[in-house]
Amino acid sequence: MEARNGAYTLSLSLDIDLLRSFIAVSESRALSRAASRVGRTQSALSQQMKRLEEIVDQPLFQRTGRGVVLTNPGERLLIHAQRILRVHDEAMADLSGKGLSGTIRFGCPDDYAAVFLPHLLRQFASQHPHALVEVMCAPTPRLLEQLEMHALDLAMISLPEGAASDDIIRREQLVWVGYPGLDSTHFDPLPLALSDPDTLDHVAACDALRRAGRAYRVAYASSSLAGLTALVRSGQAFAVITQTAVAPDLHILNGDPALPPLPGIGITLKFERARPSHLTQAFAEHIRLTLPLL
Repeated sequence: MEARNGAYTLSLSLDIDLLRSFIAVSESRALSRAASRVGRTQSALSQQMKRLEEIVDQPLFQRTGRGVVLTNPGERLLIHAQRILRVHDEAMADLSGKGLSGTIRFGCPDDYAAVFLPHLLRQFASQHPHALVEVMCAPTPRLLEQLEMHALDLAMISLPEGAASDDIIRREQLVWVGYPGLDSTHFDPLPLALSDPDTLDHVAACDALRRAGRAYRVAYASSSLAGLTALVRSGQAFAVITQTAVAPDLHILNGDPALPPLPGIGITLKFERARPSHLTQAFAEHIRLTLPLL
């Protein structure tokens, strides 16, 4: 309490734990997922967010049928919260001597990089501010080649649907994607925009269409997600990518009866060597713990 003009008012401040939980909710867009991530019950997390809204005297979230979204004050607080936590965690890592240092050469497919990497890198940097992660984006077969050439320390790669479950960190569904309003039945053969011929999305699309007896042609090839989505936006081709990576302005066509079902894939990690460095192991463990919650 502090005195002001003869009266006592409550002195409020932004608590680090509240800000950490707030960021988890803003990234997960759902209290249930965020609660698992921060190790609290959903009820306790909800009380934390209510307390934070009382402190800033602003509504921070708006509930929707799919979870929660940030209000305008919430978006503004998120910018401050990320900066505050980054400085806080850097200070703690520096003073405690627990932060690791060095460089990791990390490989990741484009679709995973676009969706998962910002969260993974930001959280790891807060724990190890002196560590540097160099990122290479490429399809899984090209990443495996880079590992063989010892050009990467660690790679996040895709495995086919039937791969051993013990190795899988997260599963994703492959989906047909088109530009809204574009009818696949109007094309014969079906024009496709696919990644390299030996990638899982390319193989899955061609195999599924071949089994269904649907004529197709690979009209465009691109090893980058940006290239594939640009071609889909042009209305000239359909693509197959992971559901998580589908941009909001594109349309998922898995319910289209003219298109055959597609398999799922698994995400796992592969090291360059049998005994990786302590820093590489720490980053891999960070991914294993964080990726299922994103």
